[in-house]
Amino acid sequence: MIPSSFPDSTEIARLTARMLLEIKAVHFNSREPFTLASGLPSPTYIDCRKLISFPRIRSTLMDFLTVTVMRDAGFEAFDNVAGGETAGIPFGALVAERMALPMTYVRKKPKGYGRNARIEGEMSEGQRVLLVEDLTTDGGSKLSFVDAIRETGATCGHTAVIFYYGIFPETEKTLGDHGVKLHHLCTWWDVLAEAKAQGAFDQETLDGVEVFLNDPRGWQEAHKG
Repeated sequence: MIPSSFPDSTEIARLTARMLLEIKAVHFNSREPFTLASGLPSPTYIDCRKLISFPRIRSTLMDFLTVTVMRDAGFEAFDNVAGGETAGIPFGALVAERMALPMTYVRKKPKGYGRNARIEGEMSEGQRVLLVEDLTTDGGSKLSFVDAIRETGATCGHTAVIFYYGIFPETEKTLGDHGVKLHHLCTWWDVLAEAKAQGAFDQETLDGVEVFLNDPRGWQEAHKG
């Protein structure tokens, strides 16, 4: 069912941050930083995959994501919804259900046998495809998915994520230069604000995270090794 009413973007961001904190998808640790997929250290880590195990929160956030996309891109802007392997697949399916659209998914690389396809499901030339993922850091990983979609003859000018880091200034330019607009529900700044409001972490931890968010590249360089 397509949602027809929803809060404004500021309230959606606050509520999304609250839900992520409630299910403990947010992890802060400035003393013993996490190692990201890039190999770089970070005092923050988020696990959006946990959302699939919490039906009420999952449903609410998928409503939020659907209405955010429709509000920003249009109510009849898409013909197909594609989830990115693997984290984007369940969220892509849930958004496609709400938008009453076909759902497909995009592999990170060809599977190496059979049709050797990167697109699973039915995607055809000329279709306008919305790429759905759980999160984006700097936008780079989205480009390969977008290119795979475009190779079918379909178009892909929009990607929607639950969580956007919001701390790397090049992200939206990277996507924009590739002809892709980013839609998201909340950022690290929203999560930090809600964590402060709740007192979810001790003050030293919150202060350390804020230092990182203000200069992530500098923080990572200082904490390498």
